[in-house]
Formats: sequence, structure tokens, C-alpha cells
Amino acid sequence: MTRIRNLSASETGAWALFAALCLTALLATQARAAERITLANGFDMVCNHHAIVDGQVRVFPRPDEANYVVLKPEAITGFEAVPDPPVAEIPAPTNTAAMPSPSLPPSRSANATLSTADLHQLLSKAGAEHNVDEDLLASVVKAESGGHSRATSRAGARGLMQLMPGTARQLGVSDSFSPDQNVRGGTTYLDWLLTRYHDNIALTLAAYNAGPEAVDRYHGIPPYHETRAYVARVVHEFNRRVSVRRRMATSAVGQTRLQTRVLTSGEDKRAGSE
Repeated sequence: MTRIRNLSASETGAWALFAALCLTALLATQARAAERITLANGFDMVCNHHAIVDGQVRVFPRPDEANYVVLKPEAITGFEAVPDPPVAEIPAPTNTAAMPSPSLPPSRSANATLSTADLHQLLSKAGAEHNVDEDLLASVVKAESGGHSRATSRAGARGLMQLMPGTARQLGVSDSFSPDQNVRGGTTYLDWLLTRYHDNIALTLAAYNAGPEAVDRYHGIPPYHETRAYVARVVHEFNRRVSVRRRMATSAVGQTRLQTRVLTSGEDKRAGSE
């Protein structure tokens, strides 16, 4: 049975809703500092900062303090500063004139984008082999490379599903710019992550972006601006695709029923004339 969205129960309820609001506010601002608040009920949230006023704890999702939620001190078990992950140092190029424009992935070429039909065939085949939803694969490809088979990130990730060289070697991918090899390798990795996190798509995507070590360390989606934005973007695209797929399926069923009724009506009329 193909894996479909299976987000954990901790993403529902009032606390999860406020946590989502905090995340949205943080993504909308350029401020990097944040706090992780662990609650006594088992939830946690990442917000900009907190303050104690009249014996109550005010939790602020934004720096401006225009909006906040009041919590009792006994409802909180701890606070933790959560800066963004450090930016990896990249050696300065020795020949800057030969480097392409920094606004574009260095290895993109004009013919590096697969046709929709070719990409669909690759994703469909890989998804069937690993029991991973094709729409999830398509959503990851869109976020990672925009469908450009020769895309290369500044960190060195390559191809449609942006495999790092070390990860590619572990997955048996010899050429990350080969669409077939890249998709097979990326799907194998996603399959492994889905199994590791019990088909929890949010955690799987977080691990794909930030690494499983970060997810395990924070016992959930790491409080990194980039990772949380990535998870939100891919989940939104995946849900959109699933919604379209379901509407198309419903329309197809309705069309089949209509055709059946027309055929039945025609047969009844012929029987009556006889």
C-alpha cells in the first residue's frame, strides 16, 4: 500500500496550532534568535522570546511583542536557545571569472530540465519500487531542484533530489547528474527515512534536509529556519498534489457513473420499443 500523509498526533490540538503560528511568525521575520519552550503536557514550541509579567509567562512569536500568549509557570518545564545551524565554510574559488552567476545553480544548463512526461515516468517507477508516494517524490524534487537534473547547491548537493556526494556514494549512485540514478538514490534514502520515522512525513522531510542526527537530537523537527521552511513548503506542495489527485479521481468516478446511466437508459428504451 502506497504511503500517504501520516503526520503524528502531536501536530494536532491547540498547542500544536499555537506552535504553528509561532513558526509562521518566525519565518516571516529576518530575526534569527529563537527559543524552544518545552511544555509539561509533552508539547514544545519555538518562538522568538518570552518574558515573566505579574508571575505569568508571556510567549512572543515575534520580536515586536504585539501578540503573545500567557502561560502559567508550572505549564513550562524548560527553555532553550536555538540558533540557526552554522553555515558551512566554502573555499573561495580560484578563478572567479569562470564561475557562473551566483543567482543560479552552477551546473544548470538550458536543456537540463526533464519533460513532465519523462519526470513522471522516473518518479512513478521509483515510487512503485520503494512503495513511496509519487506525489511526495515530485514535491521533494520541486523543492530541491525545480526539476533541473544538473542543479548544484553551494554546499555541493547535486541533481534532481540534491544528493550530497557522500550520501550518493552510500546509495550506490555513481553519477548524481543522471536523472535515473539520482531519483533512484533519493527515493531509496526517503524510503529509509520513512521507515526510520514510522511514515511520519514531517520528520522524514526534516531529516532529508537537516540530517537524521538533528531530528533525533531535538526529538522532532529541528528549530532551524531553513529546515522548518523546507518542511512547510514540501508538505504544502504534497497536500496540493494529493488534493488535485483526489478531485480527478472523484471526477472520473462521476463520469463513469454518468456513462453507466446513459447506457442503462439506452438499453431500457430499446427494450421498451421491442
